Amino acid sequence: MPGPTAGPTAPDPAEVPSRARLSLFTAVVALGGLLFGFDTGVISGALLFIRTDFGLNSFEEGAVISALLLGAAVGALGSGRPADRFGRKKVLVAIALTFTLGLLAAVLARDFTGLVAARAVLGLAVGGASTVVPLYLAEIAPPNLRGRLVTANQILLTVGILVSYLINLWYADSADWRAMFAVGLVPSVAMLLGTLAIPESPEWLRARTATTDRARRPPGALLSPAARPALLIGMTLAAVQQFGGINSIIYYAPSIMARAGLPAADSITYSVVIGSVNVLATIAAVPLIDRAGRRPLLLASLGGMALSLVALGVAFGLPAGPATNVTALICMVTYVASFAIGLGPVFWILAAELFPPEARARGGAVCALVNWAANFVVGQMFLPAADLVGQAWVFAFFAAVSSSAVVFVLRTVPETKNRSLPEVQRELAERSGRRPADTVRAGSAAVPSVQG
Repeated sequence: MPGPTAGPTAPDPAEVPSRARLSLFTAVVALGGLLFGFDTGVISGALLFIRTDFGLNSFEEGAVISALLLGAAVGALGSGRPADRFGRKKVLVAIALTFTLGLLAAVLARDFTGLVAARAVLGLAVGGASTVVPLYLAEIAPPNLRGRLVTANQILLTVGILVSYLINLWYADSADWRAMFAVGLVPSVAMLLGTLAIPESPEWLRARTATTDRARRPPGALLSPAARPALLIGMTLAAVQQFGGINSIIYYAPSIMARAGLPAADSITYSVVIGSVNVLATIAAVPLIDRAGRRPLLLASLGGMALSLVALGVAFGLPAGPATNVTALICMVTYVASFAIGLGPVFWILAAELFPPEARARGGAVCALVNWAANFVVGQMFLPAADLVGQAWVFAFFAAVSSSAVVFVLRTVPETKNRSLPEVQRELAERSGRRPADTVRAGSAAVPSVQG
């Protein structure tokens, strides 16, 4: 592996899994991504029927959406310290159990309060998964596969969203929103059983026995000169992901199209199209992540998002009709494709790559917290803002955020493809004006790769 000689020692052969076992561990852990996607996406169709059963107003609809997001912010922030103290595996088992309990509570909810509570429990699991799943995958991956393994989580996330849309469509005629939630119990139980059998992250195990044990690291490690550039990049991209508008489409695609005059079933069908494009574009990103690189994908992604959002805002400013609906769908599809091929997976990869080892778990947790807090704001405010100023102006705001982010990426984000983690730290140091040697020392305990 290229990089400074002070880098990580080679992993013990006894702990190196075969390529098949590495793939199996990835599939099991990435079920957290699938459940992340399913639980955030299923509400988009279920809400059409929940609001009738429970008589919800626009604010209460937003609360059902946002309860998960608020719980996710708590789960994301709260998962970093346990992942360092108890290990990645134990936290992943706890996340899978929380997914199962939250889904059961949603299926059995009898009123608005019960459903909000269930969604908050699911949020704890989603937030924890958004932090620990990419962290675990990054720590078991060799450098040349790190982008692909972490992107496997994003692929299953988009698959989870698509599955939720298909389930919504399947049960649309019966309006059985409880059954929509119940389907998620299958992958949650599978993840629970699977995570009981996976090994612990070798990076975490080595850190436990090293003389520089992370349990004794200074509490200010996250704000150290080595970590600050990564924190700035991670937090900014976390906010851009949400204020760029992606989850307004994921959560509210049926509601957006219904407001344009489509029946509920047709609106859900449109969301299936959007979900399919999301999956296909994310799959297309897999070879590009480690070939084209992170920066080019980010720049192309943000530019495509901005153009699509401008066109979408114009479409919703036109009189309603079949032509407007088709135009809006095309704009949504190009927007989601632009997001999925770049900003969607690349943010989570960078959050797992940029931080020095002593700040990696907590740095990823803070980035996920910002992501979910911004997600909460968008989820809670999208419908009221659309009612107040119109959907066209809301999408114009999202376009402005995406455009501004292009400048930020050009100025601050390093390329990390095929680089050892100490090398990434060195470039961050050079960009921030610190001495590279300081960063090499800070990154000397970088993540050891598990060769397949």
